[in-house]
Amino acid sequence: MNQKHILCIVGTRPEGIKMAPLIKALKREPWARVTVLATAQHRGLLDQVLSLFDIRPDVDLDIMRANQALPELTARLITALDEKFAELSPDVVLAQGDTTTVMTAALVAFYRRIPFGHVEAGLRTHDLDNPFPEEMNRLVAGHLAKWHFVPTERSRQNLMREGIAASAIHVTGNTVIDALLEVAATDWPLDIPLDPSKRLVLVTAHRRENFGEPFRAICRAIRQLVDRYADIEVVYPVHPNPNVQSTAHELLGGHPRIRLCDPLDYAPFVEAQKRAYLILTDSGGVQEEAPALGRPVLVLRTETERPEAVDEGVVRLVGTDEGRIVAEASRLLDSEEAYHEMARGVSPYGDGHAAQRIVAVLREALG
Repeated sequence: MNQKHILCIVGTRPEGIKMAPLIKALKREPWARVTVLATAQHRGLLDQVLSLFDIRPDVDLDIMRANQALPELTARLITALDEKFAELSPDVVLAQGDTTTVMTAALVAFYRRIPFGHVEAGLRTHDLDNPFPEEMNRLVAGHLAKWHFVPTERSRQNLMREGIAASAIHVTGNTVIDALLEVAATDWPLDIPLDPSKRLVLVTAHRRENFGEPFRAICRAIRQLVDRYADIEVVYPVHPNPNVQSTAHELLGGHPRIRLCDPLDYAPFVEAQKRAYLILTDSGGVQEEAPALGRPVLVLRTETERPEAVDEGVVRLVGTDEGRIVAEASRLLDSEEAYHEMARGVSPYGDGHAAQRIVAVLREALG
C-alpha cells in the first residue's frame, strides 16, 4: 500500500487536546503514516495532555523559553519547522487552531509546497487586537490552507466571505468535543480539598490582551464575589505566565475560600468543570467544553470567536469590567431561573465524531 505521510503538529495544551482524537483516528488508518511533531510552545502543559491520550511525539523541538517575545518565538519556529519539514518530507501537514505554532506551520508548509490542513478553521472576531495575536494567526493559516476543517456553519460562512472556495471547506464539528466526551466518561480524582457544602466557581484567566489593569479588574471581581457569597469557593488554576502569577497571588492569595493552584492536568480539569456550579473564563476551549457539560460560562473577554454558544444562551460575554463581572455572576448565583436558563447542556460545537469526518475527507482527497 502506498502510504501517505501525515505530519501532525502540536504546540500548546489546547492543541494537544484537540489534535489527540485526530492523531489517534489517523493512526488507525492503513493508508496513513503519522508523525507527531511537538514544538512545545507550552512545555509541561502539553506533555501532560499528550500523556493522558497516550501520544508520544516523534519529534520534539522544545521551543519554549522563559518570557520569549513573539518575534523571537516566530523566528525560531519558522527556522526549526523548515529544517524538520525538509528532513521529514511529509505529504500533508495538519495543525489546529490559532497559535504561533499553527501560523508558522502553515507558512512553512506553504513555502515548501506541502498541502496544509487547518483543524478548527474559520473562527473570527474580526478584531485583530482581540484576541491578540490569535486573530492574525488564524487569518494567515486560513489563507494558506488547502483543507479547512470548520467546527460550525458560522465558521464556514466566515471563510466564504473571505473568498475561500466552498469545496475546500468541510463542516466537521470540533474535535474538542471528541476529546471531552472520552475523558468526561470517567470520574477523575481532583486533588484539591473542596467543601461539599459550597458552590464551586471555577476560574481560568490568562489571555495576553487582558494583562495589566483588565486582569487586575478580573481578580478584584472574584474577590468581591467571594466576600459577598459565603456559600461559594473559587478554584483558580493559575497559568505559569509571570504576568498572571504575580497579580493573581497579590490580589487573591490568602483567602480561605480561594484555591490558587498550579494548572490542572486535562482530566482533573474536566472533572473540575463537571463539579463546577459556574465558570468564569477567558479561554476559548472552555467556552466549547463547559456548555456540553451543562455548566454556565461567563466569558472574561470583549469579543469571542465562538459566538454559537452565546447565541444559544449558554455562554455570556461579560468583558473585564469589575462591576459587570460581579453583576452577571450575582445574577446566576441569586436566581435559580436565570441559572437553569444557561445550564441546559447544549453543545453547538460537535457530537464527538469530528475526527472521523476529518479522516474521511483526507482519505478521499489523498486517494
